[in-house]
Amino acid sequence: MYKNVREEALQLLIRIEKEGAYSHILLQHSLEDNSISGKDAPLLTELVNGTIKRKNTLDFYIEPFIKKGTASLTFWVLELLRLTVYQIVFLDRIPERAAVHEAVQIAKKKGHKGISGLVNGVLRSMLRSGVQDIGAEYTGTKRDVLETSHPGWLLKEWTAAYGRERALDMARTNLEPPVLTIRVNRVKINREELKHRLHEEGCSVEHGNISADALLVQEGNVFHTEAFKEGLFTVQDESSMLPAALLGPSPKMRVLDTCAAPGGKTTHAAEKMNDEGSVYAHDLHEKKIRLITEQADRLGLSSIQASALDARNLCQQYEQQSFDRVLVDAPCSGLGVIRKKPELKWRPQEGLERFPGIQLDILESAAAVMAPGGRLVYSTCTVRAEENEQVVEAFLEKNPDFTIDEQAAENLPAPAAQTLKENSMLTILPQDYQSDGFFMAALRRKASL
Repeated sequence: MYKNVREEALQLLIRIEKEGAYSHILLQHSLEDNSISGKDAPLLTELVNGTIKRKNTLDFYIEPFIKKGTASLTFWVLELLRLTVYQIVFLDRIPERAAVHEAVQIAKKKGHKGISGLVNGVLRSMLRSGVQDIGAEYTGTKRDVLETSHPGWLLKEWTAAYGRERALDMARTNLEPPVLTIRVNRVKINREELKHRLHEEGCSVEHGNISADALLVQEGNVFHTEAFKEGLFTVQDESSMLPAALLGPSPKMRVLDTCAAPGGKTTHAAEKMNDEGSVYAHDLHEKKIRLITEQADRLGLSSIQASALDARNLCQQYEQQSFDRVLVDAPCSGLGVIRKKPELKWRPQEGLERFPGIQLDILESAAAVMAPGGRLVYSTCTVRAEENEQVVEAFLEKNPDFTIDEQAAENLPAPAAQTLKENSMLTILPQDYQSDGFFMAALRRKASL
């Protein structure tokens, strides 16, 4: 028997908030164990992601109906109200009274009669009077915060870095559902052939917005195709395809991917080498190595060797200056992928302070195994200068034998290549190509005299 989709959504929301779990992982597990009927799977994803994306706006709508304020509510009750108000305000296809009825039934199961009465009273009062108008209540930053459902500190940081309009454009883009993007495995097939194969199997795809290796899925379940089973493609965001392109690996090279899981960039590098040469892939956690090896096996790539290793300790395993290409896709705040992981924007700002130090340590470790004349690419899926440009600048200041690799730009598609040439480093915002926010820079160790 299938679970109630709203009850399941509530349980996932509670875990995400209480445990710091990631929405995409919990949703994947929930859908894979077949506890939710196939017809309800899209709704579960919409309810969870939408409620998280709009959290502070939902609280603004709920607050006037709670005498002692939302802070007085038991945690799960507030989460249930958020879930239901999201349906009422943002989902036209769900009847309002049906959403309220479901919420009351869940409240009866999880709590006592007083709680179900409170939930019923709050929601029916809201249906009668409507929610308050953000524009009528606030102007300026407060209005921006509620209309885009982003924390004030983050909008302020983005505004300082990119200007108000680009910051708001980024925040609005983060509220849109992401498009599923796949990367063609060019060792086995070209993009047009893959497009035709998927069409024959009932899927509609179109060319990506920037990467020549990308296809955007419009219709159909690509994971149920023979093309997927045959390893003709893998899932990867377009922005995430660019670091391996920037790296420019060639057949017979010795390549290192320092922070590799789940293996998208690792396998992309191997494909660009036509699976000829050696790609060494590492991640800090042993359990994540399986993700890399499984992906490499499905794609039919034999050049990849994956094992657990702290990227700060590369010299314990490898000789110095022994790699032609090194990729450092560093652990980061992830604020470029909010559209896929909306909970990241609600994490405390204070927790971001640890990243630059870790990133610089990994970059220093990777540099030690970089051969003279070789190329090192540093990338992150965040749009914060503290984790991006400032880390690269700090590294270059400490390591005069490294410089920006200007020739690497020729490996990128035209719009990105031009931006990289003009700025030495490349930042992609989510609205630029409807892909993840990303940063990358190519560095070269000067050849020995």
